[in-house]
Amino acid sequence: MVVNAAEPGGEEAGLPDDWTDPSTRLEGWRRFVEADPAVFELLPEREWHALPLHMRETYDEARIAYHSELQVVRTSTVREIAHQGRLLTLLNQREHGARRGMIVSGQWTTGKTTAVKQLGRTHELRTRQRYPDSDRIPVVYITAPPKGSPRKLALEFARFLGLPVISPRHNTIDVTSAVCQVMIEARTDLVLVDEIHLLNHATTAGEDLSDHLKYFTEHLPATFVYAGINVEKSGLFTGIRGKQLGGRCILVRTGAFPPSTEWQALVASLENTLRLHQHQTGTLIKLAKYLHQRTGGMIGSLSHLIRAAAVSAILDGSERITKTALRDIRIDHNSESDSPPEPRRAAG
Repeated sequence: MVVNAAEPGGEEAGLPDDWTDPSTRLEGWRRFVEADPAVFELLPEREWHALPLHMRETYDEARIAYHSELQVVRTSTVREIAHQGRLLTLLNQREHGARRGMIVSGQWTTGKTTAVKQLGRTHELRTRQRYPDSDRIPVVYITAPPKGSPRKLALEFARFLGLPVISPRHNTIDVTSAVCQVMIEARTDLVLVDEIHLLNHATTAGEDLSDHLKYFTEHLPATFVYAGINVEKSGLFTGIRGKQLGGRCILVRTGAFPPSTEWQALVASLENTLRLHQHQTGTLIKLAKYLHQRTGGMIGSLSHLIRAAAVSAILDGSERITKTALRDIRIDHNSESDSPPEPRRAAG
């Protein structure tokens, strides 16, 4: 049965009560860091068949909750970002000048956010182990505000930290000073800024936001890691500010996986997470080429396709994933439009 799901009779069977808490808030981030990976043990076949209807429904709801949780796969991208992030935090810990940072750039659904958040989670757990009784906030995770301004950026930091409501009387400098003071006292040494492609140095607003972000990097003894969609084309490296940012950060690119042995290993890893009673292990590995055609090699699309197929197999009672079942699962528009059309199946 499920090891880390809610007890039957709760508000939503099989769903954790904090499932809506965003990781862009301190409490949500801490729950993300502390959450154990989803674990589920299938019942033996005889016990499964003998379950009364109401218990079968609870059992299936718990399995659906298990499959709906994103299973983090240690891809080469995740490992590279973890390694580079670790190096940067070590190199920066005694740096008194401009600290080096990292920019993670790539297409949609290539695992940027997942990799960056895993870097933050690993760093925080390592810090907690080293300082078990401290009240540190080692990691701050925010997203760049859309149509951002310096004040909006400062408020994103303030909201993460849970600072008291900022009134209109507090100007941007007041908010920024309060944020920096709290983060310094909390020994924050890793700052993750997602959706950085929203910052465009070719616009006046982008320049103002960039200047304010640079202020944070210069006044906080922390390593900054940014993630965004194709930032090389978004205007992030435009002008003097862009050149300065590019000179201080390493760039790690994410992308689609080729149909190689690593792709097959990714498919195998995801298949191993399935908890279906009739699924034959190795079925998805044999479909690795088809899965690559469907998803374009995008890890996010692959994860969605397999998890959705697993949930569908529980709902329709088939308890297995087949190529026919996969054909019926809709995934993101980009992958659907890039996939070659399916050959017509013979009638009769």
